[in-house]
Amino acid sequence: MKVPKLYISNMILFILIISTSLLEAQCPMCRMSAEANLNDGGSMASGLNQGIIYLLIFPYILVSIIAFFWLRNHRRVEQQEQAEEIKKLLEPFDVVIPSKDLNKSIDS
Repeated sequence: MKVPKLYISNMILFILIISTSLLEAQCPMCRMSAEANLNDGGSMASGLNQGIIYLLIFPYILVSIIAFFWLRNHRRVEQQEQAEEIKKLLEPFDVVIPSKDLNKSIDS
């Protein structure tokens, strides 16, 4: 039996929602611990802040890398489609232009 994709995505969403509600209990405990350490003259709070920033940087880096590769691939596909269209237009005239020269003339 084949499981519908919608069912799987709903189950994953449900599990994520439940797990985040269970994890919220840790936030007040961390905050109280950091405040107590800071009041005693410790530096745990600054380390906690640096850890949070460290964890927040990676999703942005990952999205940036994915966007870069997608954009680069998208541009290549567009250039190939343009070259194919030009070849189709020039085909009745039996004119053959090497692709390197074609790219140079388009870029110029």
